[in-house]
Amino acid sequence: MWGLGWGPPTGALTLTALAEGIRSSQGPPLGPSSTGPPSEAQEPGAETELQAQTLTDSEAEPGDRTPDATAGRGPRPSHRAPEPAPEGPRQSSWEEGALSDLALYTAACLEEAGFAGTQATAVTLSSALEAHGARLEDQVHALVRGLLAQVPSLAEGRPRRAALRVLSALALEHAQDVVWALLPRSLPPDRAAAELWRSLSRNQRVNGQVLVQLLWALKGAAGTEAEALAATRALGEMLAVSGCVGATRGFYPHLLLALVTQLHELACGVHSPDSPKAWAPSHRGPPHSHASCTVEALKALLTGDGGRMVVTCMEQAGGWRRLVGAHTHLEGVLLLASAMVAHADHHLRGLFADLLPRLRSANAPQRLTAMAFFTGLLQSRPTAQLLREEVILERLRTWQGDSEPTVRWLGLLGLGHLALNQGKVRHVGTLLPALLGALGEGDARLVGAALGALRRLLLQRRAPVRLLSRELQPRLPPLLDDARDSVRASAVGLLGTLVRRGRSGLRVGLRGPLRKLILQSLVPLLLRLHDPSRDTAESSEWTLARCDQALRWGLLEEMVTVAHYDSPEALSRVCQRLVQRYPDHMPGFLSQTQGYLRSPQDPLRWAATVLIGFLIYHT
Repeated sequence: MWGLGWGPPTGALTLTALAEGIRSSQGPPLGPSSTGPPSEAQEPGAETELQAQTLTDSEAEPGDRTPDATAGRGPRPSHRAPEPAPEGPRQSSWEEGALSDLALYTAACLEEAGFAGTQATAVTLSSALEAHGARLEDQVHALVRGLLAQVPSLAEGRPRRAALRVLSALALEHAQDVVWALLPRSLPPDRAAAELWRSLSRNQRVNGQVLVQLLWALKGAAGTEAEALAATRALGEMLAVSGCVGATRGFYPHLLLALVTQLHELACGVHSPDSPKAWAPSHRGPPHSHASCTVEALKALLTGDGGRMVVTCMEQAGGWRRLVGAHTHLEGVLLLASAMVAHADHHLRGLFADLLPRLRSANAPQRLTAMAFFTGLLQSRPTAQLLREEVILERLRTWQGDSEPTVRWLGLLGLGHLALNQGKVRHVGTLLPALLGALGEGDARLVGAALGALRRLLLQRRAPVRLLSRELQPRLPPLLDDARDSVRASAVGLLGTLVRRGRSGLRVGLRGPLRKLILQSLVPLLLRLHDPSRDTAESSEWTLARCDQALRWGLLEEMVTVAHYDSPEALSRVCQRLVQRYPDHMPGFLSQTQGYLRSPQDPLRWAATVLIGFLIYHT
């Protein structure tokens, strides 16, 4: 029928005549028409006016076809199977082949009609499909399958480009049906489907509508997990096309958060059977896992919108690897938020607004990802000022009472970020109890976050040095000997920062809590120069240099020599000076050193043996 007796194409008018001929030969459609040309009862010029009006509407800016233009239809419950629905007439392979012939004939007409005839072609296709006597959705699926089967066999150049424009013409009127017809072929990856996605992405008249439908599928509001993964792969193909990101205006933050949340869900153990559990960021070929595909889509989204520096910062800090890790995903989210604060601040307000409702989500990956993003964006003062500080503080304090250590950890990081406001320390009465209380936590992340927040607090103008010295005197020395390397290094660094900020008070001879804290920590600092943890050893050297400068020992050269050359002569001179300056503290120094003789770490036992020998000799 359709594939026989057709003459040479004559453009969009030929397609209109073809549609009318099919309509008259098939009789009235079985169901109501959702789109298509007007009925025969209309005036002769009505169809032309409708096509002209539709063409005018299609030439609006892509940003105008935002979620408001298509999201009103809501997310599709689930994509239909390739077979037609039982209640509709069963479609034979011959009928599907006829639709393929119609697609190719339409491509030829498009080639002659040019780009201006695209919208009229979409209306004509709708008419022809509805007149075929089955539900339009089934016919769209059949036509897309026909294109998938025949496009790979077409020659490169004009014939293939014209065939791909058939899909764009159909998507102008039926974006939802086209998307859900293509999704099953995107998982596992299909070259023909990838080419069709990229062709939709290049068409500025349809790419915004298609992206919205993929976003619905990615969110998985009522669909299956496979649909969300297929939508992720389709997004990766579309966003990789230059210029497609402009179509995301109006829902860019929503799309970015959806991709990052998808990574969290994949990191929690959601993998397809064909994908490996590990991902090598150095892989340069086609993505072989859903996580790598999602990362590539995220990179394309950021790069296309001018966020190349964000991508570079993530690569240098190992942020992409952290994002796909089951135990490091939230660290990757924090790195991404920090990079966006530094290099993509034009999206921060939209992100912040989209995060607020997600903070109370019942979905754990969505809620924790939103909390991490929210915490990271507090580093941006203009963004944090969108909410009153009291509101943010109350939220972070609520997180401190949560039973989940991860939530308490994010709350501590948020308190550290919020401690800064135009260079002045604020809310000390609220911050200090929470930060000091976290120093006794068993989770290293919580202790590290509290130490980092206290250090940032000290770096601000008018920091409460004397108050912190008094509060840290009983809490900090035990952390210098903590079994966790990261905690030891952070505790030693915090002491050095405290000494540097209180240097002026120490020089005038104040015998306050800071001087007591230094002398109480002196032996651990000397021995930690030989710590197996490189970070702890370097931090001890830096802190001892601050102490030497503040208390004017004149031992900087000797301490550097001990740290780098393990020189007994230099250590002997250090002990001699300490005995001369602090004779009353010798019993305490000897007692502390004796405790390290039972250390399970060989370098510390050896260093303690040498140190106690020199202290006794010079005493």
